[in-house]
Amino acid sequence: MKNKKKDLPYLLFLLVMPVLGMIYKLINNNPREAVILSTDLDKVIPFLPIFIVPYIIWYAFIFGYLLYFWYKDTKIYMRTLTLIAIGELICFLIYFFFQTTVPRPHLAGDGIFTDLVGMIYSHDQPYNAFPSIHVLTTFAIILGSLHIQNKHMIHKIFIPLMGSLIIISTLFVKQHYILDMFGSMFLTSFIYGIVFDVLEYKISKRTETVYVKD
Repeated sequence: MKNKKKDLPYLLFLLVMPVLGMIYKLINNNPREAVILSTDLDKVIPFLPIFIVPYIIWYAFIFGYLLYFWYKDTKIYMRTLTLIAIGELICFLIYFFFQTTVPRPHLAGDGIFTDLVGMIYSHDQPYNAFPSIHVLTTFAIILGSLHIQNKHMIHKIFIPLMGSLIIISTLFVKQHYILDMFGSMFLTSFIYGIVFDVLEYKISKRTETVYVKD
């Protein structure tokens, strides 16, 4: 941990997350007609309140693994955070010009899982659905983790497993549709290619050029 002291200032970049959260809240409304992107397949996906558990774990999953990335490799941490920030800003632009909504089921009966779903519903309006930020950020962590070296086997298994549960949970708790999910994964993959591959290639070529000149 002593060797990480020089990297402590990079943790301040995590402050971008609550800022993005505030922007999300500002545009989480329906001042105009919102579009419903439901498909026939969405109609057969059941409402399963138990999936609210991985849906809520998302909050700890994102921040926890950003901290883990910082600890293991500050460069990967910064690139993953950049991927998330760019992705969310693009989502906000889409929400502003193309607002979508997901009609929610009637919550009947008692139970802790149903109560948790009700809590989420009360704090998050049924807008800002396409693309899904829940999916975008989770998929960003999954992709970023591919570059973390010497991960413990627990993390190698847990990240894709829990990430997958979080992603599909958005469908089972009726927060998103299938198009929201795949739209997010496509957007994340596209930005990932720029942040992790294109920029890395340009930096490598520039370094090689400087080395040759020296």
